[in-house]
Amino acid sequence: MIVDAHLDLAYSYIENGRELFADLEDLRAYERAKPCPDGIATVTFPELRKGKVGLVIASIFACPPDEPAREVNYHTPDQAYAVGLRQLDYYHRIADENQSIRLVGDVAMLQEVIDHQNYEYDPAEDSPPLLGIVPMMEGADPVRDPAELEEWWERGLRIIAPAWDDTRYAKGAWRSSRDGFSKDGFALMEVMADIGFILDVTHLNEPATFEALERYEGNLIASHSNSRHLAPHVDERNLSDSQTRLLGERGGVIGIALYNRFLKKNYTKTDRKETVTLDDVAAHIDHYCQLLGSADHVGIGSDLDGGFGFADIPAELNSVADLGLIGEKLKERGYEAADIGKIMGGNWVALLQRAWG
Repeated sequence: MIVDAHLDLAYSYIENGRELFADLEDLRAYERAKPCPDGIATVTFPELRKGKVGLVIASIFACPPDEPAREVNYHTPDQAYAVGLRQLDYYHRIADENQSIRLVGDVAMLQEVIDHQNYEYDPAEDSPPLLGIVPMMEGADPVRDPAELEEWWERGLRIIAPAWDDTRYAKGAWRSSRDGFSKDGFALMEVMADIGFILDVTHLNEPATFEALERYEGNLIASHSNSRHLAPHVDERNLSDSQTRLLGERGGVIGIALYNRFLKKNYTKTDRKETVTLDDVAAHIDHYCQLLGSADHVGIGSDLDGGFGFADIPAELNSVADLGLIGEKLKERGYEAADIGKIMGGNWVALLQRAWG
């Protein structure tokens, strides 16, 4: 089973109007007539099935007010709350309407999804294997007050990244502030840990990341964060080796994003797609494995269709259905089957089992 630890599914549906149950080529044909500003689509539910992706961590994303106007923008805490709740409701709705989709929030449901992957099915005759969705929040401003976290937990939220850009809780990686968590942010972390949320350090600036690694008592991950050692031009959006070592010491897992800008040094959107390959993806994976001494802390967090499209993903990839090619590339580089299994999904499963156990 392949696990993708970061997909912006609700954003793709609400912001870009993508019907995610459509055939990908039909969706692309529609968007050729009405181009999407985020690029050519690469993710639909049928493509996830084709790629044997059994579990995804799917975001709830409210966009800060100083970003370009979008359907998911907010200007007040109440607006952020409404934006976030609308996206969580989308995940509930698709799970209610599709017998093969489950919202996953405990070990029993996770095991049901895992068990359901182990058969070959005929699309003409059988129901597809279950697809599990773990809701996460990318930027915590939809939480108007830490006291609301119990409500979000009851509705299925399991992972929170305190910042995407700057939030009232923490500073993001896109700006030059040397501040980290605010007073409200430390209160947020305390309640998150008490309830059992996983904290995602992706998008936090470096001071905030170190504060989370030092002070957060629960489980930590970096759902879609590449290595700054290999792609330093995006600065704090990628993880330094110091951050990586500490995250490994805390038992965290780091997901590799498949955005060319985060993979290749000095890549820009004017560069050709073909200049980035799965060798670059494997290089980030290998750097983390070598730095941490094992393959136990690395996974995939593709971020496909997260503000970029087909033109900005590695040359060999057409869609999310091709994630398995990463495993083939690792095999070419001499990785053993057991370690490939960990990287392609096993590490995420183990972390969730530990967090919810």
